[in-house]
Amino acid sequence: MFSIRVFLWAALISTALAGPWATMCAGKSSNEIRMCDSHGCGQYSTQRNQRPHQGVDVLCPDGSNVYAPFTGRIVGQEKPYKNKNAINNGVRLSGRGFCVKIFYIKPIKYKGYIKKGEKLGTLLPLQKVYPGIQSHLHIENCDMSDPTANL
Repeated sequence: MFSIRVFLWAALISTALAGPWATMCAGKSSNEIRMCDSHGCGQYSTQRNQRPHQGVDVLCPDGSNVYAPFTGRIVGQEKPYKNKNAINNGVRLSGRGFCVKIFYIKPIKYKGYIKKGEKLGTLLPLQKVYPGIQSHLHIENCDMSDPTANL
């Protein structure tokens, strides 16, 4: 009986630590945060050009399918840059108490309902804009809080 309780407790803890969101990148078993490279670091609040990074970068190869982290509504298009470049696209997704901006994707649509784990789009070619960067999605909470615990 004791071993069953320990097993159940361990399962609950590992589920809680895994975060409530689905894995967002095809071919990945988890939402792995980008480490530091010559273009910066992917963790929340690390310094970027004299300001803190206001999101989290989740590793994902260029051209990979990207999946919705939670069930909700795609509210509209979001663009991370003021200029035009090959990766200036993304969406705002809201639902289940969450609101996030997901950058560097070509979404399948800009408005409408989407289920957790359903295809949201395709990762754009970060290597064309930032050669040598670890390709990734940028995930940013709409209220600018740290999304890391949900990954």
